[in-house]
Order: sequence, then structure tokens, then C-alpha cells
Amino acid sequence: MMQATNKADGNPIQMIQLKVKKLDSDLKVWLKKQPAAVEVVLVTAGSAVQGGAIGALMGTFSSDVASTMPTPPPGLNPEAAASLQQAKAFAGGPLTQARNFAVMTGVNAGITCAMKRARGGKEDLQTSAVAAFGSGAVFSAVSGMGGPNVLGNALTTGFFFALVQGGLFQLGKKFAKTPTEDKDYMRSKSMLEKLSLQKYEKNFKKGMLTDSTLHLLNDSSLRDVQIPPGPRLLILDHLKRSEDVTKRSS
Repeated sequence: MMQATNKADGNPIQMIQLKVKKLDSDLKVWLKKQPAAVEVVLVTAGSAVQGGAIGALMGTFSSDVASTMPTPPPGLNPEAAASLQQAKAFAGGPLTQARNFAVMTGVNAGITCAMKRARGGKEDLQTSAVAAFGSGAVFSAVSGMGGPNVLGNALTTGFFFALVQGGLFQLGKKFAKTPTEDKDYMRSKSMLEKLSLQKYEKNFKKGMLTDSTLHLLNDSSLRDVQIPPGPRLLILDHLKRSEDVTKRSS
């Protein structure tokens, strides 16, 4: 264990990765403690900034094809004009692509966050499809790809996004396999996250302190898996409070 730590300390890239992971983990824990509206706004803004940066980078590497496209003449067929407008929306330069990606990622993340909060953290096909529909509809309206029929094209684009993301969600769910051992630590993991002690999850697994052993935990067993005194007290206090609540409710 000490050798692995020393190896990470000597590798600046690994050190940066560990710090970024810790920062991301701490941020997620902090966000969950905030009011729902605050979390949704911050998640939406953060995702929009990330998406905008990616879009700007992609637009930089591609030529601004939209600037070379002709402006639809007044007598052009509405369907042809709408198709040209859609092509422009997808072929813009850095600023256009930054806007497009910011809208798509921001709205998608915001709706997902709001639905997870409202549904007790549940993230399923319904959440994924609704978030995709919202991001597609808003993207269509903001980018101008809807042409004269803004509402109709926004709905069509939203349904298309929902269909694609829903299919990808189902595909990912089909191939994703949850390790058997992780199922034995679901309550332990939830408890540690509530106490902001998720970094000790590996200690629980190392000592095989599964969910079925939670009611048997004591100071000695937590000390054996090298959990410091402070976190031990928090864990034992949490378990005692949970036991008292259960007794009162029964």
C-alpha cells in the first residue's frame, strides 16, 4: 500500500488525476447538500461551460462552412430553406459550435439533475429521454435550425434526441455489469457519502465489512480496517442514530 502511494506521489500526472477526482467527489457531495434549485443551476452552468469549450475547440479545427453558404432567396421552397438553415446550424465556426454544445450539454445536465432530485436520485430511461428531449428542443430553437416552423421543428428534434439517447442508454445498460461485490456494499456506500467519508469505502471492502455486518460494527472492527478515530466516531454515531429511529418507528 505504501509503495503504491509513493509511486503516485512521484508521478505528477497521477497526483493531478487524484486531486481532480477528489475535487470532483467533494463537489458532488457539496452539491447534494444544497437546495434543489441551487444544484440544478450550478450543474447546468458548469455543464454548459464544459460543452461550450468543447464546441469552440471543435469549431476551431473545422472551417466555418456556414459563412460560405448562400442566404436562402425569398422565393425558395420553405422545406429547402429549412434544410439550408439546419445545415448552417451544424456547420458554424467556434462561436456557433460553442453555443450549440453549451445549450445541449447544459440543458441536458440541468434536466437530468432536476429529475434525479425530484425522483430520489433515480436515473433511468425516463430521465435520460426527457433530458434529451429538452436539450434537443432548446437546441433547435436557439440554433435557428427550426426555420419558420420553430415549434414543430423543436418538437421533432427533441423526439429525435430522446430516441437516440434512450437507445444509447438501453444499450449501455445492457452491456454494463455491476460487480457482485458492489451490491454487498450499497448501504455502506450510501452511509459514507452522507457523512462525506466516501474515501473509506475501500477500507470497508478490504475488511469485508458488507451491508449485512453494519449492525455489528464497533470501534475495534473499524480500527482494524485502518479508519481514523474521527471518522470512526461519525460512523458509529450515524449507525446508533439510525437504530434509534428504527426502534421509535416500530
